[in-house]
Amino acid sequence: MCALAVGETPEELEDVSDLEEDHEVRSHTSIQTEGKTDRAKMTQLPEAEKEKIAEQVADFKKVKSKLDAEIEIWDDTSNDIIVLAKKMCMIMMEMTDFTRGKGPLKHTTDVIYAAKMISESGSRMDVLARQIANQCPDPSCKQDLLAYLEQIKFYSHQLKICSQVKAEIQNLGGELIMSALDSVTSLIQAAKNLMNAVVQTVKMSYIASTKIIRIQSPAGTRHPVVMWRMKAPAKKPLIKREKPEEKCAAVRRGSAKKKIHPVQVMSEFRGRHVY
Repeated sequence: MCALAVGETPEELEDVSDLEEDHEVRSHTSIQTEGKTDRAKMTQLPEAEKEKIAEQVADFKKVKSKLDAEIEIWDDTSNDIIVLAKKMCMIMMEMTDFTRGKGPLKHTTDVIYAAKMISESGSRMDVLARQIANQCPDPSCKQDLLAYLEQIKFYSHQLKICSQVKAEIQNLGGELIMSALDSVTSLIQAAKNLMNAVVQTVKMSYIASTKIIRIQSPAGTRHPVVMWRMKAPAKKPLIKREKPEEKCAAVRRGSAKKKIHPVQVMSEFRGRHVY
């Protein structure tokens, strides 16, 4: 076990190791993978593969923005569906960052564990949304919600399979190159499909919940599975605070006086009539 130097914290050592690792990646043009993290190896992929991966990530981010728009309007203090959707979104973003040699996930084992966490969150969301579906009196709405839950289950399983993403050395035409395009593409595509399913599940869960409340609230026998409350808007100050530079500018403008030449003053005085 490595001993800590005097005055160094574990966090500082981790930062130093990350810097050394990044420097190692930049300074070696040949394929030398011994001792490197799987995340660092992703930076050694051919430029053509990096470009294709970047396109895949861009498509994923478009779907992510849809989920962000869907969940950011809701208060998550009493809505576990929104909490789980946010968690799944964050983990999937970390997984896609890994494919570009970025983010907190360093090894393929971390990605596999992240996929497991997503699957567990999806299972918890399934329990909540299925309760809403079972209470929903609208057959069409209920059927749609259950269908999206099946998609979450399917794509979560697919993501677990694709999570063993790894850059490997391949011999192409006698030249050793690092490649991971197929596994990375499968991972990002599975994440994108799962994100879409989560977006639709959140939407349909809300719609189904409104139908339950509208029809059964007079009886008051059933409590809602989750509470759909709009997030309170950000508080704004009643009085706008001026910036220091604005105050200085206002003082300068107010204190600026028109300079009048003494000769002009005397001429005006002489021209006056005395009665």
